[in-house]
Amino acid sequence: MGGDRTNMKFIFFGTPDYVLPVLNALHKTFKDRHGNSPIAAVVTQPPKPVGRTKKVEYSAVDTWAHKRDIPVYFDSNKLVEDGVEADMGIVASYGAMISDAVLNYFPKGLLNIHPSELPEFRGASPVPAMLVTGKAEAVVSIMEIDQEMDHGAIVSKFKEEIAPDDTTASLLTRLFDRSAEVLIKMIPPYLDKKISPKPQDNKKAVYTKLIKKEDGFIPFEVLEAVQKGESVKNATQIAFIYTKAKDGSKTPYSIVHTPETVERFIRTMNPWPGVWSEIAIKKGDKTVQKKLKIREAHIEEEKLILDTVQLEGKNPVSWKQFKEAYRVI
Repeated sequence: MGGDRTNMKFIFFGTPDYVLPVLNALHKTFKDRHGNSPIAAVVTQPPKPVGRTKKVEYSAVDTWAHKRDIPVYFDSNKLVEDGVEADMGIVASYGAMISDAVLNYFPKGLLNIHPSELPEFRGASPVPAMLVTGKAEAVVSIMEIDQEMDHGAIVSKFKEEIAPDDTTASLLTRLFDRSAEVLIKMIPPYLDKKISPKPQDNKKAVYTKLIKKEDGFIPFEVLEAVQKGESVKNATQIAFIYTKAKDGSKTPYSIVHTPETVERFIRTMNPWPGVWSEIAIKKGDKTVQKKLKIREAHIEEEKLILDTVQLEGKNPVSWKQFKEAYRVI
């Protein structure tokens, strides 16, 4: 299938706003001669109630498709039942497993954009894993999907330097911007069998899972130590990164707290769930236990400098302002 690609039809699997560059690139590049979109349908996560008001919010991909009258599915099996015609599926941060029926549905295959150098950091949180472990470069792998999680053969990959101030949010945005460019250039030679996908070395697999709110916790004594330029000898587990033994047992990744690793940790947990600690503060005659979110920090003279913090129920303030208002016990 060489040359003309104007009759290609895709189904896009994705959910958050940072994957929209990929969807837009497919939409613009593979339009037919009449200007019709090549996106036959999208599959995304269903709308969910958000925040205290429980207002229902639709995913960015859902909203994108709705504006263009493109069918939206919340269950990928349903598109098979409906017989939606498509040549290829593209997956980018979809957020759910895909059944065998869907895997076998596409004549030209199903590709996944996964931001890590597979088989390292398979699973739900590869970008936070790259940041928190101190990688100098981020890697994005474009892979064929099979029945196991992030296990398929690698079709293409590229590298992107990680900036000293990158957060999970900023790095995700940049990686998927680049992914859109790489994917569009890669699809024609892939379809023409000019690319030979390479199997992964499964013995080197490292896994990640969804980050929970409690994963952002850091003991206040650690924050005190690294502000003095000290290291904390006892290693701390990073629960969302782990390896698996043959017997199925899991070993979490561990990290030694230093000013540098804590600063990375703060950037890693931005935007979700944020780094937070529990502190006892005294204001007037009252002593209370409160949660304190560490919003921004930097390294200066080998010490961690807290820039912006937020006490639960309060607005963000500078660390200097916080110390002037409260006495930490």
